[in-house]
Order: sequence, then C-alpha cells, then structure tokens
Amino acid sequence: MNIANKVTVSRIFLVFIFMGLLYVKGVYAKSAALLVFLVAALTDYFDGYLAKKYNCISDFGKIMDPIADKMLTLGAFIAFVEMKIVPAWMVALIILRELVITSIRIKALTKKEVLPAGKGGKHKTVFQMFSILIILIFIVYKESKWTGGTWTADFEYWYKQMIFGVMIITTTLTVATGLSYILGNKAYLFNDGDK
Repeated sequence: MNIANKVTVSRIFLVFIFMGLLYVKGVYAKSAALLVFLVAALTDYFDGYLAKKYNCISDFGKIMDPIADKMLTLGAFIAFVEMKIVPAWMVALIILRELVITSIRIKALTKKEVLPAGKGGKHKTVFQMFSILIILIFIVYKESKWTGGTWTADFEYWYKQMIFGVMIITTTLTVATGLSYILGNKAYLFNDGDK
C-alpha cells in the first residue's frame, strides 16, 4: 500500500474517532471532534497531493478516496439531523445521491472499470466539509462557557438561519453534481456498462 493510500485509510479511522467524540457531551469532546474533523479533512487534500507527487495514483485510491469522504461527511450530517440542526430531507437527498453514485461505481467495477470522482464531485465534497465545519463551530460555541453572554436566542436563531442557507447551497450542489455524474455515466445504469 503506497503512502497516499495509507493517508486515505487513516481518514477512515479518523471518522470513527470523530463520530465517537461528537456524541460525547461537553465542550471539550466537541472541540476535540472539531479538531479531528479538521485533520480528517486535510487528509483528503494530502492523499491526492501525495499520489500526484510520487506518481502513485492507484485504482484502490480512486475507489477508497471517495468512500472515505462519504463516510466522513455522511456521518457528520446524520449526527446533525439527530441533533436537530440540519433538516432530515436535506440529508436524505445527499444520501440518495451518494447511493446512486456508488451503485454506478460498483456496476463499473463489475466491468473491470474504475470510475474516479469527477471535478464536480470534488468541489461538492469541499463545500460539504465547509458546511460541516461551520456547524461544528456552532456546536462548540454553543456548549462553551466562554461566550461571555453573547449567546442569546436571537443569536442562535440567526446562526441557524445561516446554517440553513449554507445547507441549501450544499444540498443543491450535491444533487446537481450527482445528476451530472449520472448523465455522464448513464450507460452503467441502463445498458449494463456497454458503450
């Protein structure tokens, strides 16, 4: 296993640590979850950078990199639904998109072809991680004792409105890039991969 793939696999382990910390009460656990998420998000950049620098792009990396991304982002979004921060319908659309894209990739694998993530999908992942970061900052700040009285009902309302707006953009981008990917690879859905 090359160094880029090791970084990708490490992101999967970080997902479990992140999720565990996210469900622990208290500002310290939530702050640690934020830190672990940042590290995991950075590995998404570094595995691609290392793969290109050392010319070790592999089929394993093409498959596992988007899977690791999905585990990180979907895990966070599902947790946010349980915390009543993000509407369930948005996350349902995001999950549906990822299931369809993953099914296309699996179908391609049965034809001994590996479909990497497209540029649109990579941009979508970056924006999803940005959205998650904003929400995690909200969670940490809300649970913090260092708000100095700035946390009010009005402040929480407007912060949640900002999160809703960001999530609308995130969901729209996720669905749009998904439709683009489906159209670009529709042969795998409708013609058993015959081109």
